[in-house]
Amino acid sequence: MLPADKYASLGELLSDALVQWKRELALLEIDRKKVKRSMSYLDVHREVAKVAASMKARRVAIVLSNQSRWLIAACAAFRVGAEIVPIDFKLSAEEQLELLAHSRAELLVTELPLWKRFAKKPPCDVLLVDGAESDASERVSVWDGLPEQAMPPLVKRARGDIACIVYSSGTGGRPKGCMLSHGAYLAQLDALMALYPMRPGHRTFSILPTNHAIDFMVGFVGPFACGATVVHQRTLRPEFLVSTMQEHAITHMAVVPVLLEAFERAIDERLDARPAWQKSAVGLLGSLNRKLTEDVQRPSLSRRLLGSVHEGFGGRLEVMFAGGAFVDRDRAERFHALGLPVAIGYGLTECCTVATVQDLRPFRADSVGPPVKGVEIRIAPLGGATALPDDGVGEVWIRGATLMSGYLDDPELTAETIDAEGWLHTGDLGWLDASRHLHLVGRAKNMIVTQGGKNVYPEDVESAFEGIASVDELAIFASGYVWPRRESLVHEGLFAVVRGKVEARALEKELTLRNRKLPEHKRIGAFVIVEQSFPRTASMKVKRQALAERLREELSPGGHGWHGLTRAASAAGTVSL
Repeated sequence: MLPADKYASLGELLSDALVQWKRELALLEIDRKKVKRSMSYLDVHREVAKVAASMKARRVAIVLSNQSRWLIAACAAFRVGAEIVPIDFKLSAEEQLELLAHSRAELLVTELPLWKRFAKKPPCDVLLVDGAESDASERVSVWDGLPEQAMPPLVKRARGDIACIVYSSGTGGRPKGCMLSHGAYLAQLDALMALYPMRPGHRTFSILPTNHAIDFMVGFVGPFACGATVVHQRTLRPEFLVSTMQEHAITHMAVVPVLLEAFERAIDERLDARPAWQKSAVGLLGSLNRKLTEDVQRPSLSRRLLGSVHEGFGGRLEVMFAGGAFVDRDRAERFHALGLPVAIGYGLTECCTVATVQDLRPFRADSVGPPVKGVEIRIAPLGGATALPDDGVGEVWIRGATLMSGYLDDPELTAETIDAEGWLHTGDLGWLDASRHLHLVGRAKNMIVTQGGKNVYPEDVESAFEGIASVDELAIFASGYVWPRRESLVHEGLFAVVRGKVEARALEKELTLRNRKLPEHKRIGAFVIVEQSFPRTASMKVKRQALAERLREELSPGGHGWHGLTRAASAAGTVSL
């Protein structure tokens, strides 16, 4: 591995990686079951050279689906000293335009289908990764039309300089562009590779979009620093994911809980097709493997005991990094019993990738792990209290080298989020055990993280439910915000609070109709009708905390006055509240 602590910038590290590992396989891109692109590090070096030579921008936005050219574009941008702005390709065109405008990106790297969606073209240069010569114009270049050129000189950056501007929320209201420095990423890389080192020959499966914080590190920077291979699958249907894992011997991958659930279903389907005695044998061997690997992972032993299960995942899988949402404990323990360990971590965009992660020594599924190297965790009393309650639960604060430098063009919000002593106030509720493992129990902030790892801000959703007849006031809440210690955040969802002279059945029908127009992860799962007016500030903003406290005192989920929407109308993977 290239030593992260010896470099000043990602540009320096990645440039050295392309030379250091030039004979190793860098990128494999699979479309269904066919290899679409296979590139050595030397091939990547040549491709980076021609893209970097064409880049004149100092801030480059990347809006691409999962593919090798995402990584190549980022390497080129870092080579010329540019900041990159990773934007989710699944956002609407309007949402993407808002973030492009806020970031003031000078160059947009995107693909033709996404470019065509823009009714209003962004005022910046554009590089199309898959366009034809006919798509080129004065401000639009086509990747395949770029001439071969020598690698331009490396533009040096200091560790404190900004590497990426990553948006921690989608749209609606106040964009939050987290400014993450080269030093933050290098510190994060150093901490993660100390726990889970990679090497040439390892193959990491980049399933999550590379704009996702965990995949940016585990599916890009980490593998490149270690000379490993990054595998992209253009079609994310489960059967093709499993096929790619089998065909290309995947060793590492970052997942969100919804993918773990899909993998578990695949295991169950394979077992259900076998005779009953074979299913029983797998259960017994799993119990034996759990005991033999309780303190330390023994991949070779697990593969001998449970070879048929491991073959379904390619036979070489070493670890799955799970983050982005709360991982079901029983599911994580089942994967561990099968010798397919899940390293559970916790972090925010504001702290780069992860603040805590399990080290699997021993395996534990009851926490999100201890702080990684260079990070401190503090549990702060809530509401101005001077001491924690008996259960030790308070707000999780984070401090360390991986923290963002602040929010782009928003010093006020930065000061609200990071205090004068450098502590990031996360808004998450948790407690630390005697071994400094962090346990999360809820959120102080009114937001949820879906099983697919998406942040959902209820305020963003409210506009979809405006203007309903006879409704005087409406607010959307995350269940974990109102009842922060109720069960597990695995079952968290959105619900609506409504005041007005409206009949419940008619309201349910209207909410269901509007729900179906939203992406699944933004749909509400229930509603409640209240009689009292919402508490408001002098400027007429809803006092959400006060309203939540009232609901907490007067209402229990599923109780009297609670109306659950049909499964078809509620968000996939969330509870029908």
